[in-house]
Amino acid sequence: MTILIKTLAAVAVSTMLVTSAFAQSAREIRGGSPYVAIENEPAPKLIVDPPLPEGLAQGVYWAQYRVENLRIVSVFGENAAKVSPRIGHLHVTVDDLPWWWADASDNNTVDIAGLKPGPHKVTISLVDAGHNVFPGQVVTQEFIVTGSLQHPHK
Repeated sequence: MTILIKTLAAVAVSTMLVTSAFAQSAREIRGGSPYVAIENEPAPKLIVDPPLPEGLAQGVYWAQYRVENLRIVSVFGENAAKVSPRIGHLHVTVDDLPWWWADASDNNTVDIAGLKPGPHKVTISLVDAGHNVFPGQVVTQEFIVTGSLQHPHK
């Protein structure tokens, strides 16, 4: 029985050591605390995945995204652009139309429904609270919608 207890204890200690070696801190994942200004903040970065084929088959553009070194929040204005840690939101344009909308939801997915079958283009820009695009943080995706949404409310 003593050998079994020692073996189980050794396995438990090994598991804890291995788990802690791979654990990342909250700061590593989420960035700095909102209570302390960050000196020399790294540049923000926008990462957008390709649109999901399941959506394109229904006339819907779903593209997951994430940002680094920026918090997406619904706070706007030139003074808010001076906040640290940095805040901002997305601007989304469809098919080069002359208007865009601001997305400050940080829900991880841009969702555009009602696209007709055929080629389309979506441009997503990462902007500061004053609506200024961060340099190099514009993603344009060209894609083909293969189907249309059969919505029961039409």
